[in-house]
Amino acid sequence: MYSDSEKKIPLWVMPVVLILVLIIAISAFAAGGFDRKLNEEGAAAIEDAVRRSALQCYAVEGVYPPDLAYLEENYGLQVNKKDYYITYDAFASNVAPDVIVQVKGERRR
Repeated sequence: MYSDSEKKIPLWVMPVVLILVLIIAISAFAAGGFDRKLNEEGAAAIEDAVRRSALQCYAVEGVYPPDLAYLEENYGLQVNKKDYYITYDAFASNVAPDVIVQVKGERRR
């Protein structure tokens, strides 16, 4: 049987669809912010671990380590070099090194 009449969409369908789209968009935005926060906290944790390891080396040996590799070999430091850039700048053996940790793929602010 053929019918010429068009099927009408109920009025409540359009607001429901718009609300669902809005919920999905807000969730995606929030997930991106959550991921960014985790990366920042990870960078801060790595920076803290490197500084503590360097300080431990200074307490034991009387000098700060010359580079990050020394801490990895002699003090068991393990850092995630796949996801983070780690800058370890040792000026002198009696001056605490500058440590900067940055998430790969993000621009520095």
